[in-house]
Amino acid sequence: MKPLRDIKCFALDMDGTVYLGDKILPGVLAFLSYLRTTNRDFIFMTNNSSKDATYYATKLASLGIDCSAQNILTSGEATALFLKNIKKCKRVFLVGTPVLEEEFKKYGFILTADHPEYVVLGFDTTLTYEKLVIACDLIRSNTPFIATHPDYNCPTETGYIPDCGAMTALIKASTGVDPQVIGKPNKEIVDAMLTKKDYFLEQMAMVGDRLYTDIATGCNAGMVSVLVLSGESKMSDVPASAFKPDYIFDNLGGLAQALLLSDQNIKA
Repeated sequence: MKPLRDIKCFALDMDGTVYLGDKILPGVLAFLSYLRTTNRDFIFMTNNSSKDATYYATKLASLGIDCSAQNILTSGEATALFLKNIKKCKRVFLVGTPVLEEEFKKYGFILTADHPEYVVLGFDTTLTYEKLVIACDLIRSNTPFIATHPDYNCPTETGYIPDCGAMTALIKASTGVDPQVIGKPNKEIVDAMLTKKDYFLEQMAMVGDRLYTDIATGCNAGMVSVLVLSGESKMSDVPASAFKPDYIFDNLGGLAQALLLSDQNIKA
């Protein structure tokens, strides 16, 4: 197990790790303060594609966290980067929020149902039956299908709401087609992260509350993985998971304390 003291940059999930709804979770400010004190870096990396980095920077500021949009990566932005830089496409039928639509337009995409090169599904809190019908028709006509992330549920202060993975399951039930998925735990979002942070993967840790996305990302990419029990996953979920975290803490405050102890041990 790689010592925490060797980690130079922490990739942090947000929903369920940093906050739930509009409430910051215990230990977050102490953890970020310790990172800054010890000249460590961080990037917030979320699978939630319903909002953009500017929204998250504003939300984090309201919670007392000073963070620029450059230190935030959403699965929506990662998907746009993948389609622009890797697939070199221009025309997309996007099933997503108005915010995600603006994100894609910012990267130069034409959003259309007329002969798109890809159907892209995000966490669409403005989902309509009309969007589903068009998407399914296009997919049945062999238009490639991409989803921004696989999460089935999005945690909120009052419980869970259906996320992109649940919407993907609906479309697959109708079309029989699985999408290519960009967000955690897949390499495409890690590749996008490395365009913003110039570290080796062995210098980074993935921190989050979901075994099948956050911890799987760390395992798949060769990063240290840290599970926090402040969101979706419970300790009882770990034994049955194919992805085992290197470290488990109740919240980011516990990680801060462990990091401090690890640093003190090297000085002793």
